Amino acid sequence: MRAAQYVRMSTEHQQYSTENQADVIREYAAKRGMTLVRTFEDSGKSGLRIEGRDSLRQLIEVVQTGQADFEAILVYDVSRWGRFQDADESAYYEYICKRAGILVHYCAEQFENDGSPVATIVKGVKRAMAGEYSRELSTKVFKGQCRLIELGFRQGGPAGYGLRRMLVDVSGTAKSELKRGEQKSLQTDRVILVPGPADELDNVREIYRLFIHEGFRESEIAKLLNERGVPSDRGCPWTRGAVHGVLTNEKYIGHNVYNRVSFKLKRKRVRNTPEMWVRANGAFAPIVDPHEFQSVLEIILERHTRLSDEELLDRLRALCERTGALSGFIIDETEGMPSSTIYRSRFGSLVRAYQLVGYEPERDYAFIEINRALRRLHPQIVADVVASLERVGGDVEQEPNSDILLLNREITVSIILARCISRSAGARWQVHLERGLLPDITVAVRMDPTNESALDYYLLPSVDMAARRLRLSEDNGIWLDAYRFDTLEYFFGIAQRVKVVQVA
Repeated sequence: MRAAQYVRMSTEHQQYSTENQADVIREYAAKRGMTLVRTFEDSGKSGLRIEGRDSLRQLIEVVQTGQADFEAILVYDVSRWGRFQDADESAYYEYICKRAGILVHYCAEQFENDGSPVATIVKGVKRAMAGEYSRELSTKVFKGQCRLIELGFRQGGPAGYGLRRMLVDVSGTAKSELKRGEQKSLQTDRVILVPGPADELDNVREIYRLFIHEGFRESEIAKLLNERGVPSDRGCPWTRGAVHGVLTNEKYIGHNVYNRVSFKLKRKRVRNTPEMWVRANGAFAPIVDPHEFQSVLEIILERHTRLSDEELLDRLRALCERTGALSGFIIDETEGMPSSTIYRSRFGSLVRAYQLVGYEPERDYAFIEINRALRRLHPQIVADVVASLERVGGDVEQEPNSDILLLNREITVSIILARCISRSAGARWQVHLERGLLPDITVAVRMDPTNESALDYYLLPSVDMAARRLRLSEDNGIWLDAYRFDTLEYFFGIAQRVKVVQVA
């Protein structure tokens, strides 16, 4: 039997991991008379998502397109296949292989992946354990990082202009300065920020002096530095944003601030509110006077808080006439303009602000407004469904922290709206299933081309849906369209109670 092996390691600290996996896999193949013909390797890749794991994606694509020149896939264990937070995602990728007639073998596991009930149960537990390991590790790592921040140690990221990263040992004794891109080699070592070269310190203080006492704008300071031939910390010319960062980052007054942005478990990036930040004031030697730093913040705040909505739009309109285009980057890099964040908070979104000044971006952002309208429509549709279920005698409870419905204390139901995407090849819909909430039935409401009313409905039972995302077209074949209904009358019939006597 011809077989391919898939190996994965998550960090460089596991530099021998792939070799160890390959040794076990070769031994497994030799005992079963298999010949290894291909290797798919993801080195230094997290198992939380398939995004970024090019070799696994290539493996799945080879299997799906029928180009596989092997009959089996050998993996070290269940966790090497992936530590997906949704165990069903791991099962879904294995099912793709199995459907193509290619079995996945877990070489270091104590069970045979032969499709037996025992193997299915054990795999389910192993997949859940793999995901839970990542969740627990994430929590422990975050707590550890917060503790180190509070002790005054730097956690990741470049030092910034005028600062340097200094490696210290467990007793706090300085060892060496870390250059850009270098990392510590010992787990017990720590990193702190220290003042950089004297010329950079003079430039940082000059930036503050020009801004506070001379009334220079960020773009004017950047132009002056570039004319003097002063490179930024990245070795490239200064920009308005780079100068703004020097003026507003608390590390220049010695404060250690962490958790401004969260990206836990490779999920959505979240910008946290200030009360969620973790900080240690006075952790480093300051290179800027705290009073000057506070003066900068007051100047920046003052120059924009006085503007009315109309004044904001006037400035945006004038910028559009000068540049011929608008974007968050253009707004942030233009002197005298409020930040793009202010426009988002005042008008709900940049797209809305663009519309108010009559600017239409080349890229179609209409979907943002459509999604916003669908979010407003969703509660009304849920309320209508609840009312219809109760009219036929159904008992409906809605969970307070989600839109999940509990029907007759037996069935959980999620109602989602699928936006219609009109294309030259026909309409398309994307259905994102609520895997985290695990509803028994998902009612997918396909919107019509105007995205103002329902076109039809799909009743999707979770036991039949392995994927987290479905792409629907006008014709989806019997395996999906078997769940399609023109109305929800069939679904309402599920809630209707019938007396046992009547059934008899």
